[in-house]
Amino acid sequence: MAENCKFHFLRTIYTAIMEKRTGESGVLMIEQLRKIFSSFILYQDVTDDKKDHYQWFLTSEHQMIGIAKEELTTKESQLLSHFLVPHTITVPEMTSEEERWHTLIHSGTTPRSTAARYRFIYFTFQREQIDPASFKEAVNAFFAKQVPILWENDHEGIIIEENQDEPISYEAIIDIFMSDLSVNIRFFVGALMTSLKEAQKGYQMLLRGADAARKHSEKAVITHIEAIPYILIDQSNDSIRKDLVKTVLADTTDDPDLLKTIETFITCNLNGSVTAKALYLHRNSLQYRLDKFKDKTGIDVREFQQAVAVYIVLRAINREK
Repeated sequence: MAENCKFHFLRTIYTAIMEKRTGESGVLMIEQLRKIFSSFILYQDVTDDKKDHYQWFLTSEHQMIGIAKEELTTKESQLLSHFLVPHTITVPEMTSEEERWHTLIHSGTTPRSTAARYRFIYFTFQREQIDPASFKEAVNAFFAKQVPILWENDHEGIIIEENQDEPISYEAIIDIFMSDLSVNIRFFVGALMTSLKEAQKGYQMLLRGADAARKHSEKAVITHIEAIPYILIDQSNDSIRKDLVKTVLADTTDDPDLLKTIETFITCNLNGSVTAKALYLHRNSLQYRLDKFKDKTGIDVREFQQAVAVYIVLRAINREK
């Protein structure tokens, strides 16, 4: 593509983002850049020996993308820097074990491995709080062994938990990082897997679930099971979400206090005592609000199946905020 054409298309993307046209953001923006630059690559797809050949940028969707330095003009680089964050990759070099997992996940080639049981744990932390090498050292110290870590960029990646006999408390890891290093970390815990043939699909599902969980929840540790409602909501379109909200919640949508009570009741496992304590309500006041919601919607959230439906719709509301 001629230099002037490239710059013209970059200007078009930049203008669309500045005007907040959603069609030019996220995945579609990446596809547009892929068409403009033949060397475009995602960080997780590059080999260690090629990383220095690329200029790296971080998108608003937390994806690290690279474009070959030889393909970028100074003018193009400057324009890209207006809507992407220029970035220098500083992650540790992969060990031989990490290289085997990287090959397995990204090419589907199944290497020899001693992992009879494994799961992927997605993590993210703020870049300025800790460098990747120090993070890796701290994780290895917690596990008391070398743990494979595959980096998505220098503040996100996956820990590969192999043949773990005792369950790991990721809440405990967070407490240690916070108390010893003042680092805030969030984890998304993937499913336990026993077949290496499922690794590639499991990795993609992990990233999809982590992305959905990040949009819907502030919890520091979320499991793949907890994320199922978030994934379902993300896969539905705006029209369906609006119809569900209108159908299920009726005219309670303009009563945030009532909806907060309902959501808290559900997240407290339908336990009235725990909910009342969490909201500083008398039990009678809580019962009154549950009855009020039932009168307005015809739904009794004290019934498990009805509570599940309401919870998913409440997540749809939170997604639009």
